[in-house]
Amino acid sequence: MQDATLPRPALLGIDLGTTNSLIAVWQDGRAQLIPNALGDVLTPSVVSLDEDDSILVGKAARARLTTHPERTVAAFKRFMGSDKRLELGGRSFSPEELSALVIGSLKQDAEAFLGHPVQEAVISVPAYFSDEQRKRTLFAAELAGLTVSRLINEPTAAAMAYGLHEQKFERTLIFDLGGGTFDVTVLEYALPLIEVHASTGDNFLGGEDFTEALLQACLKDWQLTPAQIDAQGMASLGDALEQFKCKLADGTQSLSWRHEDRSYAWTLDEALALKIWEPLLARLRAPIEQALRDARLKPRDLDSLVLVGGATRMPAVQQMVATLFGRLPYRHLDPDTIVALGAATQAACKARDGAIEELILTDVCPYTLGISTSRGEQVSGAFSPIIERNTVIPTSRVQQFYTTHPHQAFIRIAVYQGERPWVRDNIFIDSFDVPLTPSEQIQSLDVRFSYDINGLLEVDVTLLASGERHSHSIDRSPTGLDAQSRQASHERLTALKIHPRDALPNRTLLARLERAWMQSLGDERERIADWLDTFTAVLGGQQPTEIASHRTQLNKALDQLRL
Repeated sequence: MQDATLPRPALLGIDLGTTNSLIAVWQDGRAQLIPNALGDVLTPSVVSLDEDDSILVGKAARARLTTHPERTVAAFKRFMGSDKRLELGGRSFSPEELSALVIGSLKQDAEAFLGHPVQEAVISVPAYFSDEQRKRTLFAAELAGLTVSRLINEPTAAAMAYGLHEQKFERTLIFDLGGGTFDVTVLEYALPLIEVHASTGDNFLGGEDFTEALLQACLKDWQLTPAQIDAQGMASLGDALEQFKCKLADGTQSLSWRHEDRSYAWTLDEALALKIWEPLLARLRAPIEQALRDARLKPRDLDSLVLVGGATRMPAVQQMVATLFGRLPYRHLDPDTIVALGAATQAACKARDGAIEELILTDVCPYTLGISTSRGEQVSGAFSPIIERNTVIPTSRVQQFYTTHPHQAFIRIAVYQGERPWVRDNIFIDSFDVPLTPSEQIQSLDVRFSYDINGLLEVDVTLLASGERHSHSIDRSPTGLDAQSRQASHERLTALKIHPRDALPNRTLLARLERAWMQSLGDERERIADWLDTFTAVLGGQQPTEIASHRTQLNKALDQLRL
């Protein structure tokens, strides 16, 4: 029995996003967002190494993308599951290590908000994340000192939050376009049951790609190449274009930018933006069509559409969705925060909180899982599915296979995921060898895949002649990371100096002032320089009340300048 004097374990949900991350808690019968040290619920998924070698996460780091691009990195979630390394001021980090720093920052915010340590959370991932990407997400949480009670697909998390608001029976399509990934999920509400019918997506399509398309078009018009612009200049232009993109809904926009004492100007209207984004908008259609086919539905069969992710605020995306489905999507829930609220809701479901005990969720495996086989004696490397995409999970499926010739000493089970007929075009997951007793005959064997609710796979092979069984739990540690490498990651992050949370508002304002100075010219630049000098002097006085007063005034002044 739990000691009544101890705090009840927090029911936390984390949305680990490409652009922004959030954490929510289930309290008093509802999910609520937890603010960070700046009072914001959105924490930019950006990490920077300060000049004193301390780590900054969030808004302060995002401001330094422009002023210190060689010491700052963003959008690293797109590389989760790969062996890519990212450089920060001469130090090298993996995507999961950087993700761990973001999760660690959210964990600190939750502990400050709740007043006690936290150890466990539900974390959302893109529905189309591979087995390897899910493992790396678990490892990132482990590095941050959190245990993941469940991974939940982002559109499914949105459905969890949405299901509490709309108490009715309907078929819904969740359209989830974030900063770096795109997911589509078709589900049916028959509360208390939320049943996912199909889920698919694109792990390399998001709001960042729309900004990149503007960048390439802009450079082409100016007859410049990225090689002609230094890192700080590219970061400054990218930041300006991101703001430019967000203001496009207000009508035609004009961009001014200086490089090497030369001024450049660019004008963009809705028609030109649609032309630039046409290939990206076309890529959004394919997963939608596949999800509807897999769910055996037509657009007219849907009762509602729900938009999730900050990139769905773009008018071009909303117009495409409205045209494709012949109706307007629901907009009454914040697309930036709904996934975190849903993850916290799932945490409450898992803990069987009294206020939500009856809500039942089913999910699906979003991709096909199978093994490499031969077709006849001449054709090898064929992909043989065992679990088809959009099978309800948890599931266990078995298929029978045969050895290729008598006297075979072993058979190799090579596991892949994907939708292509040849394994070379799919994603390799793992392989292992099963020893055979040589005989005069072809032998038969059953291969069983068991796929759990976290999207992780186990394989059992049974030799039918002898009944001998071989079980293989696919390593839940990230591929390529042995115990020594995992320990090295732990030690590397433990040795880092994390910027104090209580000083983060001041450091964030300094970074914001430096960014504003860089973006300004003339009298405005001189005014911002005076503000920067004044605030630096106030910080030197170490008077908390005076520092807080100046910080509030300067943040308001920067807001008025839209910097």
